[in-house]
Amino acid sequence: MAKVELDDVRKVYPNGYVGVAGASFEVADGELLVLVGPSGCGKSTLLRMIAGLESISGGTLRIGERVVNDIAPKERDIAMVFQSYALYPHMSVAENLAFGLKLRGHGKDAIQARVDEAAKTLELDALLDRKPGQLSGGQRQRVALGRALVRNPQVFLLDEPLSNLDAKLRMSMRVEIARLHRQLGATMVYVTHDQIEAMTLGQRIVVLDRGEIQQIDTPMALYERPANLFVATFLGSPGMNVLRGRLLREDGWALALEDGTRLPLAGDIGLSPAWAGREVDAGIRPEHLQRAVDEPFAPVVEVVEPVGSEVFVNLRQGVHPLIARLPPGDLPTPGDALPLRVEAAHLHVFDIETGRRLEA
Repeated sequence: MAKVELDDVRKVYPNGYVGVAGASFEVADGELLVLVGPSGCGKSTLLRMIAGLESISGGTLRIGERVVNDIAPKERDIAMVFQSYALYPHMSVAENLAFGLKLRGHGKDAIQARVDEAAKTLELDALLDRKPGQLSGGQRQRVALGRALVRNPQVFLLDEPLSNLDAKLRMSMRVEIARLHRQLGATMVYVTHDQIEAMTLGQRIVVLDRGEIQQIDTPMALYERPANLFVATFLGSPGMNVLRGRLLREDGWALALEDGTRLPLAGDIGLSPAWAGREVDAGIRPEHLQRAVDEPFAPVVEVVEPVGSEVFVNLRQGVHPLIARLPPGDLPTPGDALPLRVEAAHLHVFDIETGRRLEA
């Protein structure tokens, strides 16, 4: 396996559109790094540049210690798994697994050994004689993974490999890929638009928007300390609540909303005295809207979604939609005012002009 290094890698199209603007990061040897962002953010373009399927407009790309900017894809020693399975329908699973190795001139015994090893790793042993049309979606995706695995490449590149699967299969395949990575110790770069996939799979995550890297960190660091409002609202399910208001400090801290409502903030950990009187975008995770008694902040319940171990309560405070994650029990009724409280330590404060996180 090998590390991957990007130094100010850019993609600018002939019409001047900037697909990727100056990406710089390193994928450590054996790391599973996830590129995540909305459609059109540049994540697949970045992956295709690593693969050699897209030319690089500027910067330096290294795989191992070798600069590969102008190296053909087949010479980069990478293997790519695409969104579509791209299996040959007339070939058996074993033949699909072996096909790439045959093209590269490997001997029959070496091919058989690698196919057997990949089939065992991915639990495809009993399916080797079947055609793709006889397989489930999850089995086909495992064959696509196996076809990359038999190559024994320096780097695995995965471009939204689970997006064609239903929710249950996506969950089981996430576990499969995480297990495979742990077992192989492989260097993997994984692209997805699904932030749940990103959070559960990535050892580190690169968050992109409009061709620019917004933040790179571990999943929980991104969740707990987002660098800007985009990262804050993109990661997390349900997403972060955002209230625009003015921070006030009298007997304690409070957030005064545009409609005149005040949200008292318990404690003051993380809030700077210099912010008093400043208008901000205040972010609150759904789990940090805590049910209370006789609090002045009492948004109106619109929809209640019990999902078993927890309850999502959709509320509205003036123009602000909110969602609270509450434990099951005595459920509120649509139309009720639901008193809530927030600890100041759980408030994320962002500049309204730049969207950047404010640090005390």
